[in-house]
Amino acid sequence: MVTAITRRLPFGLSEVVAPSLVGYLLINLCTFFIDLGLLGLFHGTLRWPLPVAVTLSYGTASVLSYLLNRVLNFGSHEAVGRQVPVFAAVSASNYLIFVFGLTNLLSFLGVYYEFSRIIAACCEAVYLYCMMRWVVFRDVRDQPAEGSSEPYEPAAIWPATPMAAPEPPPAEPTPATVRQPES
Repeated sequence: MVTAITRRLPFGLSEVVAPSLVGYLLINLCTFFIDLGLLGLFHGTLRWPLPVAVTLSYGTASVLSYLLNRVLNFGSHEAVGRQVPVFAAVSASNYLIFVFGLTNLLSFLGVYYEFSRIIAACCEAVYLYCMMRWVVFRDVRDQPAEGSSEPYEPAAIWPATPMAAPEPPPAEPTPATVRQPES
């Protein structure tokens, strides 16, 4: 299904966007709303301290994101025991850098805290996708397109190999000495 969605992307994006990116965005958009819903429940309704509410809501959404991306998006078969510590480190660094750090920094600089959180969420989406694709789920390549035996390889924006220098034009022929006919 995600491959079918990817193929229908406009403006030539289907040539450069991997299906795992589309799957990641769909899954993590849902888990982001779960995070916000739990935050509202823990802090707004139950009146838990904000740091506790943020940590528990983010942690719950992160675990759900890992499980859904592992099974539905990346289809990883690597041992969970190897992936979980790596994912925990990625989640902890994401929490410190973006959820806590960038949000608070932007708010301190005068950006409304809601907008600060949205900016931080966009930054963390890029960070987390890259870390999940190339670090946590490194055992998985993008799945082949439906009906294709070839693995999905988005067209490169930059060439994979350096471009060869163009061939120099052929050298100008040097004037040959004209032979005079023998008489």
